[in-house]
Amino acid sequence: MEIPKIKRRTFILSGCLALATYSFAETKTIAVTHYSIRTNNLPPAFEGFTILHLSDLHSKWLGAGQDKLLEIIKKQKYDLVAITGDLIDKDNPDPKPGLQLVKNLTDKPTYFVPGNHEWWSEYRIRESLLKTGVKVLENRAEKFELGQQYVWILGVDDPYLGRDDLQEALTGVDEVAPKILLAHAPGMYQSAINEKIDLVLVGHTHGGQIRIPLIGALVAPGQGLFPEFDYGLYTAGDTKMVVTSGLGESVLPIRFNAAPEIVLITLTLTW
Repeated sequence: MEIPKIKRRTFILSGCLALATYSFAETKTIAVTHYSIRTNNLPPAFEGFTILHLSDLHSKWLGAGQDKLLEIIKKQKYDLVAITGDLIDKDNPDPKPGLQLVKNLTDKPTYFVPGNHEWWSEYRIRESLLKTGVKVLENRAEKFELGQQYVWILGVDDPYLGRDDLQEALTGVDEVAPKILLAHAPGMYQSAINEKIDLVLVGHTHGGQIRIPLIGALVAPGQGLFPEFDYGLYTAGDTKMVVTSGLGESVLPIRFNAAPEIVLITLTLTW
């Protein structure tokens, strides 16, 4: 029996409405994603050392005063915070959501690298971050020490806009300790592999915002259709890269199968 056209149309419209509602609602959820990363030459003092990785807030509030997000973060155990850019959004360059988040994190060492939206918004948030105690890494490295042992935390300026200079960031960095690179976009991966970086943490892709099961992201900025590095853990030799889906959205306020997330990365010498 043929289904009347009006019923078909109602069914299609209802389905589209349900999908749109779900896609908007997913922007309000927050996932917690854990990775255990085996790291060569990891000093014993850093066994179990955990990094909280945040990215791509895009001037978004997750609860009044970020309380929804902060409530989840405060339940986690971590030793260092890495923020990989786009705290603000060029279409809404309000620094308050990002600064409200950051000022509640700086009881732990906190590092930041800028993304394209910082530069598109004249990077006005930089001085405020420094005043809160955040360490801003723009093509430079810091030795992070626990007792007499250490790892290197490197940061490059935004690769998406071609502001990165990994060689400059590596100035003075030795080969004794693991190197952890913070960058906004995954275009750094091949350079990181060439330089034998141990771990790369990036965002920028938002996981595609829309992910098709078994396929992945349809598109990501800088990579086009069906991007190679859209989300998750990638490994090439001894270099690993974690791409987070981030916390906010750009262009459209929707997500599908790509929930906002915080990422916890634990360093280990064991499998």
